[in-house]
Amino acid sequence: MTDSHHVLQASEAPRPVRPTGARAGMVRPVLWFLLMVSAVLNMVFSSVGDNVLAGVGFGLATLACVAALIIHHYRHRR
Repeated sequence: MTDSHHVLQASEAPRPVRPTGARAGMVRPVLWFLLMVSAVLNMVFSSVGDNVLAGVGFGLATLACVAALIIHHYRHRR
């Protein structure tokens, strides 16, 4: 019988499910690759100055990759 008023202790709390296998190991390298590509394209479009929106878009993509790498680091550290 389960107690509906039972409070979970820290050791009893369910842990988030983490991907296993080859997929789990590919997230960080793919994020680093996307970070480098978007940063280079941001520099190119920002220095050319023809298409400002493309530079802004690649800048936002660069920031998104940085944020994803930080989140991935903190979720998967030991």
